[in-house]
Amino acid sequence: MTELEILKAQENDDGIEAARRMAEEEEGIGRRPKGPAKWVIPTIGVIWSLFQLSIASWLVLDSTYIRAIHLAFAMLMVFLNYPLFKKPRWGLKYFSQMDRIPLLDYVIAIVGAFSALYIAIDYNGLTTRYGSPILRDIVIGAVLVVLLLEASRRVIGPALSVIALVFIAYSFLGPYMPEVIQFKGVSLNRFVGQMTMSTEGIYGIPLDVSATVVFLFVLFGAMLDKAGAGKYFIELALSLLGRFKGGPAKAAVLGSGLTGLVNGSSIANIVTTGTFTIPLMKKVGYPPTKAAAVEVAASTDGQIAPPIMGAAAFIIAEYVNVPYVEVIKAAAIPAFASYAALLYITHIEASKLGLRGLPKSQLPLFFKTLLKGAHYLLPIAMLLYELIVVRHTPQLASFNACWVMALIMLFQRPVQAYLNKKPIGAAFKQSVGEIFASLASGARNMIAVALATAAAGIIVGVVAMGLGQLVTEIVDILSGGNIYLMLVITAFASLIIGMGLPTTATYIVMASLTAPVIVTIGQDNGFIVPLMAAHLFCFYFGILADDTPPVGLAAYAAAAIAKSPPIPTGIQGFMYDIRTAILPFMFIFNSDLILHNINSWPQGLLIFAMACVGNFAFASATQGWFVAKNRFYEIPLFLSVTVILMRPDFVASLIGLPHSQRYWAYPIGLIILGLVYLMQRPRIPRAATTTATATAAV
Repeated sequence: MTELEILKAQENDDGIEAARRMAEEEEGIGRRPKGPAKWVIPTIGVIWSLFQLSIASWLVLDSTYIRAIHLAFAMLMVFLNYPLFKKPRWGLKYFSQMDRIPLLDYVIAIVGAFSALYIAIDYNGLTTRYGSPILRDIVIGAVLVVLLLEASRRVIGPALSVIALVFIAYSFLGPYMPEVIQFKGVSLNRFVGQMTMSTEGIYGIPLDVSATVVFLFVLFGAMLDKAGAGKYFIELALSLLGRFKGGPAKAAVLGSGLTGLVNGSSIANIVTTGTFTIPLMKKVGYPPTKAAAVEVAASTDGQIAPPIMGAAAFIIAEYVNVPYVEVIKAAAIPAFASYAALLYITHIEASKLGLRGLPKSQLPLFFKTLLKGAHYLLPIAMLLYELIVVRHTPQLASFNACWVMALIMLFQRPVQAYLNKKPIGAAFKQSVGEIFASLASGARNMIAVALATAAAGIIVGVVAMGLGQLVTEIVDILSGGNIYLMLVITAFASLIIGMGLPTTATYIVMASLTAPVIVTIGQDNGFIVPLMAAHLFCFYFGILADDTPPVGLAAYAAAAIAKSPPIPTGIQGFMYDIRTAILPFMFIFNSDLILHNINSWPQGLLIFAMACVGNFAFASATQGWFVAKNRFYEIPLFLSVTVILMRPDFVASLIGLPHSQRYWAYPIGLIILGLVYLMQRPRIPRAATTTATATAAV
C-alpha cells in the first residue's frame, strides 16, 4: 500500500469514527466515566429495560404510574449521562466533565426523578386536589417543568425547550398580546394542574405511547443491532443488487430500508449501513457527495417504512384512534412507492455517470448469505405475524419479538463456536454480555424519545387549554382559507421546526397544532380530508427535516464517511427526497394512496403500481434524465404523467368521468410516458460510450 493510499484510508477511518460519534450521541452515549462509576449508567439502563419488559408481560400497573416511572428513568439517565455543557465555558470545567459524574449531577438526577415520580407517589392526594394544588404541588410541578426542559436541552438541543418556553410564556401572557393573537391565558394553578397533575400535559398520550410501546420496539432494534443484523442486511442487499448498474447504491437503498424497519434513527442507520455502502458507491464511480446523499435519503426514509416507522407511528394510532394495523395500511403505498422511486433515482444517476455494478466475483453469494443470517429474519417475521396476521397489540407483539431475539442472541455465538471448534463457555459468556449490552443500549436510545414526548406534552397541554382554536383561526387568516396555501404553510413549518427537533417531537408538535387545522379548513371549503391523511402529512415533513440543510444531521454523518462537504450533501439528499415531499400533497387530495375505504387487494396493487410509475416520472423530471438526458419540453410531460397517475380522480373530473371510473385515467398517463420514451430512445447513450465513461469514472 502506498503512502497516499495509507493517508486516504486513515482519512476514511477518521470520517467513519466521526459519524460513529454522532450516532453514539444520538444513541445516548454521552459521558464515559472511569472506575466503578462506568457501571452506573448501563446498570440503570438495564433496570429500565427490565421494567419495560415486565409491564409488557407480568407486572400490572396503572398507566399513570407507568408514565411516571418511565419519565423518572429518563430523567435519571440524562442528568447522569450528559453534562451541563458539552465544552468548558467561562473556565468552569466542572460542568462539562465527560470522564466522571459530578456530585451535582447525581443530586439533580435524583431530584428530577423524584419530581417525575411525584404524581405516582401522591396519586390519591393529587386527584382530590386537581384544580386547586397546594404549595408543595406547585413547587414540585415547577421543578419538574424546569428540569424536564433542561434535560431535553441536554439530550436533544435547545430547540424543543425554547419552543416549549414560548408556549408556556404565551399561556400566561396571552391576554396582553395583540388582538389578532390574543389568548385568554391561564392561572398558575391551572397550568400546574394541567401539566403535572393530570394526563393532559407532560403525562399525556405521547409519553404513554413511549412508555408502553415505543420502548420495546427500540429495544428490539438495539438487540438486532448488537446481534449483527445490520451487517447481514447490507450483505444480503449487495448479494441481490450489487451486480446491477449502480449496484452498491441500490444495495444501500434496500439495506437501509431493511435496517430502518426496526431503527428509528437516521444517523444510526447511516453509520450501520453507510460504512459499507458509501465506499462501495465511490468505488464504482459515484461522486462522494452523491454517494453520501443516496445513503442520507435511504436512511431518512427508513422511518416512513411500515410496519414500525419509528416512534411516531404508534402515536398516530392513538391520536387518530384507530388500530395500529390501520396506520400500517395507510402508510404502505406512500412508503414503498417512495423507496421504489429512490431505487429508480440510483439507476438514473448510474445511467448519467455511465456506471456499472460490481463484478459478481466481488459479491457474496445470495443463497449462502441468506442462509447465513436467516435466524435474524425469525424475530422480524414473528413481529410481522403478530402485528398483521394475529393482530396482537404492538406491546405484546414487540415483547414476543424481543424474547425470541434474546434466545437467538444467547445461542448464536455458542453455535458458531461449536462449528468453528472453539470454547463454548466463552461464547456463552459473550452472548450474555451482548444481551445486557443491548438492554443498556435500548434504554440509552430511549432517552431522547422519552424526553421529546414528555417535553412536547407541554406544548400539547397549552394547546388543549384553549389555544387550538386560536391556531386554527390564525392559519385560516394566513392562508386566506385556501387549503393549498395552508398545506404549504404547514409543510414549511414542519421543515423549520423539524430542523432542531427529533422526528417524534416534530410530529407531536405539528399534529397538535396543524392536523386538526387541515381537517377543519378542508371541511370549511367543502373538501373532506381524512384525519389519517392530515397526521401522515405532518409526519412526512417532520422526517424530511432530517436531511434539510443547513441543520440536517443525517447529512453531516454521511458526509463524514464519504469525505464530502456536508451542505452540498444535504442539498443533494433533499433533491433526492423531493419525490417523497410530493407524496403528502398527493394523498391529502387522493385518499386512495393511503387506502382510505379501500379493502380490495387488486385495487390496492393497481394504485401502488401507478403511484410507483408516477413517482418515477417525477424523479425523471427533477433529476433531468429518463432513458436519456431530458430536453426542456419533456419536463412538463413527466409532470403531467405524475399528476395523472397519482391524481386520477382530478383528471377523470376534467374529462367528465364519474369518480367511480377514475382509474380509466391511468392509460392516459402511461401513453404519455410511452411517447416520451419513444422521443428519448434515439438519444440513449451507446454501450461503447457508457463503458468508456464507466472506466474513466472508476
